[in-house]
Amino acid sequence: MLEKLKDALRARFGTAPDLDDAPRNVDVLAEMANRRVIRRYTDQPVDPALLDTLCAVALSAPSKSDLQQGDIVIVSDKGQREKLEALLPDNPWVKAAPVFLVFCGNNRRHRLLFDWRKRPFVNDYLDPFFNAAVDAGIVLATFIAAADRVGLGTCPISAIRNHAQQVSDILSLPDHVFPVAALGAGWPSFPGVMSPRLGLDVSIHRDRYDETGLEEKIAAYDKRREAVQPYRTQRYTDRFGASPEYGWSEDKARQYSVPERADFGAFVRRKGFKLD
Repeated sequence: MLEKLKDALRARFGTAPDLDDAPRNVDVLAEMANRRVIRRYTDQPVDPALLDTLCAVALSAPSKSDLQQGDIVIVSDKGQREKLEALLPDNPWVKAAPVFLVFCGNNRRHRLLFDWRKRPFVNDYLDPFFNAAVDAGIVLATFIAAADRVGLGTCPISAIRNHAQQVSDILSLPDHVFPVAALGAGWPSFPGVMSPRLGLDVSIHRDRYDETGLEEKIAAYDKRREAVQPYRTQRYTDRFGASPEYGWSEDKARQYSVPERADFGAFVRRKGFKLD
C-alpha cells in the first residue's frame, strides 16, 4: 500500500517523498492522493440521510476561533436548481449531478451575538470576511474528502461567484452571508480524471518562501502535464493565436487575461462587509 501511495503522488506531482515506512492509515492517504474530479454520474440517487451525514462530517472540520462560519445550502427543489443552473451555461455537467450544494461564508451569526447583547462590533474590517471565507473553504474540502471515502464523486463549482448577487438572491442569503463555491456530487459513472499538480518543489517551502528556478520548474510542469493531460482546446485563439506548446501556464495566463468577477468586491460590500 505504501507503493500505491507513492505511485499516486508521482502521478500527481512527478515525484514522491522518500518515505520508507508506511504511516498509519496509509490506504486512506493513498486514496486521498489518488482522488479524481468526477463530472459524470449514474442515475442512482444519493440517500438524503447520507447527504446530511456528510454535511455533518464536513461541519466537524476546524473553525477559526470556534466561530463556525461555514454553512451549506442543499439545493434539492427543482425550481431552485434550474435558476442556479441557468447561471452556469458553461458547466452543462452540473445538470447531471444528483446533488447540488452551495457552501457559504456566514459572519452574520457572529454579529447577531453582539446585537443581542447590545455591544458594538468593533472588528468590522477585512478579517471577518476572510475568516468566514476560509471556514467555508475548509468545510468544502472536508465534505469532498468525506464524499470520496463513501464512494461519491464530486466537482467544485467556483463559477457561482461570477453571479454572486443572483445566487445570493435565489438562496435568500442575508447580509454577511455569501456564496464561496458550489459542489456537484453523485455516484460516479466513470473512474474520473486525476489532475497533475505543480511539482512539490514549487509549492513546499523550507523555513522561508523560495522562488529559485521557478520559471524553469513551471516549464517542466507544463511539459509533464501536456504529456498526460493535454488541453483539448486553447482559450482565446482570436486574441492570442494557436500555440504549438500549450501548457498549464499559457492556459492560466489566457484565462485571466479577461476580467472576471470584477464586481465581487462591490457585492461583498453590499453584503455589509468593510474590506479595509
